[in-house]
Amino acid sequence: MIVVRRLDAEELGRVQEIDVSERGEIVYYYRAGVLQAEPESWQRKPRTSAAWAPQVEDWQATLTEGGAAIGAFDGERLVGIAVLRDRLRLQPSTAQLSALFVSASHRRQGVAACLVNEIVRLAHATGAHTLYVSATPSVSAVGFYLSQGFALAAQVDPDLFALEPEDIHLTRPLTRLPGEA
Repeated sequence: MIVVRRLDAEELGRVQEIDVSERGEIVYYYRAGVLQAEPESWQRKPRTSAAWAPQVEDWQATLTEGGAAIGAFDGERLVGIAVLRDRLRLQPSTAQLSALFVSASHRRQGVAACLVNEIVRLAHATGAHTLYVSATPSVSAVGFYLSQGFALAAQVDPDLFALEPEDIHLTRPLTRLPGEA
């Protein structure tokens, strides 16, 4: 059974328990206002703790600044993580889903959806009206976000675009959540 809970800064180093390896044969590009799928082989290898270190430091700073990290656990093992950057709003009412990773062995089992649902709840509770994500241009990542109510960003954040120009930038409105009137 998967348990989803908030992580504290000291637990973020456990991200190395997550097997991020993945490969694919199609990549999305956003050109002239259109999302285009093109054949292209790609691969993401597992990360070492040293490779995770800069991201963990960034996430620790995010938590210090009022953000949140959510972990998904299968027993004692961390199998997924999502990070919300809230206080450093991209725009006054926009929060950022700055990270989402799920172990290869736990993909397509609802783990990512549980993590995103918790991030959406937290972002909405802080008054955000929009959630922004810069997604890896893979079919699995973009397809997942589209299935979760995200759409191509009408206005791309210039700072995030400069950091990740190959990514697909998406937003999700948070004005009403399921079950709200």
